Amino acid sequence: MASTIGFDFVARTRLVFGPGMLERLGELAREAGFRRTLLVSDPGLAASGHAERARRLLESAGIQVVEFHDFAAEPDSDMVEAGAQVIRAARIDSFVAVGGGSSLDCAKGLNFLLTSGGRMADYRGYGKATAPMLPMIAVPTTAGTGSEAQSYALISDSRTHDKMACGDPGAAFRVAILDPELTVSLPRHVTAATGYDALSHAVESAVTTRRNPLSAVFAREAFRLIDAHFERVLDAPADLDARAAMLLGAHLAGLAIEASMLGATHACANPLSARYGTIHGVAIALFLPHVVRWNGDAAGPLYAELLRAAGRDPGPDPAAAVADRLEHLAVHAGLPRGLRAAGVSPEHLPALAAHAAEQWTGRFNPRPFDAVGALQLYEAAY
Repeated sequence: MASTIGFDFVARTRLVFGPGMLERLGELAREAGFRRTLLVSDPGLAASGHAERARRLLESAGIQVVEFHDFAAEPDSDMVEAGAQVIRAARIDSFVAVGGGSSLDCAKGLNFLLTSGGRMADYRGYGKATAPMLPMIAVPTTAGTGSEAQSYALISDSRTHDKMACGDPGAAFRVAILDPELTVSLPRHVTAATGYDALSHAVESAVTTRRNPLSAVFAREAFRLIDAHFERVLDAPADLDARAAMLLGAHLAGLAIEASMLGATHACANPLSARYGTIHGVAIALFLPHVVRWNGDAAGPLYAELLRAAGRDPGPDPAAAVADRLEHLAVHAGLPRGLRAAGVSPEHLPALAAHAAEQWTGRFNPRPFDAVGALQLYEAAY
């Protein structure tokens, strides 16, 4: 089923994919004209040695490196704004972001502030940059957000804890290096949460009201790769082929988001993370199967396309079949099942649902989404 909606899609990011490709970082940065770059990676990643390796590769290519690690797993506006003040005097000409979505999004946020000034809230929405942004290279170390494929930074508002989507064509990475060797050492719980997030991107972007024939191609192939390899990376974490498939699947799902946005799952998950501090991938897993079932009448044929792409029989109720598969994968991953198990108080459900109805991703859901529908989903997930 192809949508008749028009679309405008530009592939702005060069993709360099495969084991050992991190070794090309210095070469690629030099080709892009980097001379004095800011290396952005979270403290945990800096301790893992990946950031130090990236630094050596850059310096061996004659590139000066300034490092920034002062942000948390969910970077907020205060962290990014404080970081911009500290590094402004460094007079950098480029960025290299190494890590998960937090590192990649933080680099984008810093880029907005260093080039156009102001505060992060000034860039909420799309196309708000007032000056050319600096070139960036992404080196994702998790198969999760797909941020390296997108022109949006997701930065939490430090006051409300809401995620602000700040987008601009200049916020797209010039190059993305996808090296599956960097994901092998991830703890199982990180592989589980980030992998399920990537899975949700494929599932949600495949059915949104902004879907188009191109986004559908990305979403279906992302689902096929992740569905086939998610259990394998959990059970055999050293399997490099499975790691590579997950990393590529997450990237393709990121491309699908760029072209078609997300839906009610992310709208419901974000308030849970804001109020309870629930890890994003965990919050996603609590809602995704319920949203798929809830969307069944509006998106059944589209869910059937996902199943066929993965070599699975959609049966008479494709939404139920997808939801069953998603629940199986969540259980296999050891992700919490039910809001009660996640420590959510039942009296908070109406307020959480009202907050969910205000989230921007909900407007793209295939079934009209409001506070009433959000409460139904919260109750189903409880």
